[in-house]
Amino acid sequence: MAKRNKLEKFAELLSFKHVLENFDHSDDMLHWYDEKTINPKGQWNSLIFNNNKPITIELACGKGEYTVGLAQRYPDRNFVGVDIKGARIWKGATYVKENNITNAAFLRTRIEFISKFFSENEIEEIWITFADPFLKSRKKNRRLTSPEFLKRYNQILSINGTVNLKTDSSILYYYSLATALNEKNVELLYQNNNIYNSDLDYPELDIKTFYELSHLEDKRQIKFLKFKFNN
Repeated sequence: MAKRNKLEKFAELLSFKHVLENFDHSDDMLHWYDEKTINPKGQWNSLIFNNNKPITIELACGKGEYTVGLAQRYPDRNFVGVDIKGARIWKGATYVKENNITNAAFLRTRIEFISKFFSENEIEEIWITFADPFLKSRKKNRRLTSPEFLKRYNQILSINGTVNLKTDSSILYYYSLATALNEKNVELLYQNNNIYNSDLDYPELDIKTFYELSHLEDKRQIKFLKFKFNN
């Protein structure tokens, strides 16, 4: 494959049927292939996947390695990777196209706007894998497990839908744990501050991204949280 620059990748993304993008955050429409605009809110299965399978989204998906890994492992589910970085998404989206993976798609937008594009009860599971921990305290509200983001997740998750956090950051892990325990409507289902210290309790945890592999080389411990909302 010839090497593409960023502009070429951005242009190619707009030709993929499994990639949707939002460039104007005051607009609720997404750019789709063949210069179409669409808002699939409440209709992801019928408009994008052409099936009625449960939907999982991965937030801050980067190159889409976890989205793709989950899609290949669980063909009975649909997966949407969400990130604002088009050059990163391009890699996962290209792999999906070249390997004819029909249960994976990508949404290029800012995560704080996800409730514009997913409806209530449309999502069964959320994954957050190796997200930016925003170490400076003044940026805590930008962490993807801050109370502000939890409210957004609660809006789109189905009853008993779960949120999964996989991270190497002790700061993000313990912040997320404390936040979850402090929310009255959140039920903690699982916590582990060193998942590879014993057999994995969830088989999908063995999917490793580029970033995780580098963290493991640095001897960092990988941590995992799972929780749900009780409304």
